[in-house]
Amino acid sequence: MKELVIALNPDEGSTLGYLMLVPLGDGMVLRTSGTWPRTKALYCYPVPKDHWPQAPEIVERVLLRSCARRGAAVDLVAARSRENRSQLVFTKARGRDAVFWQSPRTRKQARPAVTLPTARASGIDDLEIVVDSHEHYAYRFAGKPVRTVKRALPCGDYGIVEDGRVVAAVERKSLADLVSSLTTGRLRYALGELSTLPRAAVVVEDRYSQVYRQDRVHVRPALIADGLAECQVRWPDVPIGFFETRSLAEEWTYRYLAAAHVWAADEPAAIQRIEGAPILTMSSELPTSGCLSSSSSAFDDTERSPSSPAAIRSWARENGLAVPDRGRIPTSIRREWELSRGSN
Repeated sequence: MKELVIALNPDEGSTLGYLMLVPLGDGMVLRTSGTWPRTKALYCYPVPKDHWPQAPEIVERVLLRSCARRGAAVDLVAARSRENRSQLVFTKARGRDAVFWQSPRTRKQARPAVTLPTARASGIDDLEIVVDSHEHYAYRFAGKPVRTVKRALPCGDYGIVEDGRVVAAVERKSLADLVSSLTTGRLRYALGELSTLPRAAVVVEDRYSQVYRQDRVHVRPALIADGLAECQVRWPDVPIGFFETRSLAEEWTYRYLAAAHVWAADEPAAIQRIEGAPILTMSSELPTSGCLSSSSSAFDDTERSPSSPAAIRSWARENGLAVPDRGRIPTSIRREWELSRGSN
């Protein structure tokens, strides 16, 4: 009877903590992130057979009734009554070759039975979202009335900029990245930076339940849960949201940033908060990562930049110009306002 062998990956620099030896042909070796696709499909990365160590640290051996290639997949049937069927699917993800190890349960969960809404977030026809230039495989917000602009953000991966000010940002993380940044302390620094913005949040592309199902032996689930709880108590203004799929995380990010855009433009309390605090601008001198302190030259006070949407709306109405109560101020109105300031 054939045997599927799972061993620890000796490469500590790899985010995939296991090696899997599949008894197909002369043997196929893949790096993977778990020992079995119990709750979600596992990403795998094929490596040459000589990457299998001479003295592997075996984690699990699974007897197989069957191991057969069927088209672009390899079907595995374990010799046990439960969790006995899985499949290695060779496909493409974002234009690159990829392998996913899935089971009947994870294949069903990968596409939750929900239909994402098509209505415009906060009624905005044209929302501009700044995407950090270092963000890999960024959200595209396909099918949404969104224009994305690539530029270095001081913190976060997606942001809303009003009058040169970063008023809201969202940090995106996979569960593996969340755990890694939490255990190394990087998450605390990131939350500290995000908390300097008027509005900020973190989205995690996975279920919270997966925190308690980490396969890495050196990370205790209780340590992760306690760390997340501590972060939320310490930075309550930066919520951490868990979303079971990437598409749901993208949808939430879109609607959160749209709400932040309206909040920054229309809410008097928001305007007071933004203009009464140091203003973080998108100047060319911004660093590629990390927020700036209030003593940085990238900050300007309100007297030097009194160009809030509320001020422009008030000026327009006083001069008999039609201006919408909500949303983006028309370019023609803003141009007239700028000309009037230049003539004073």
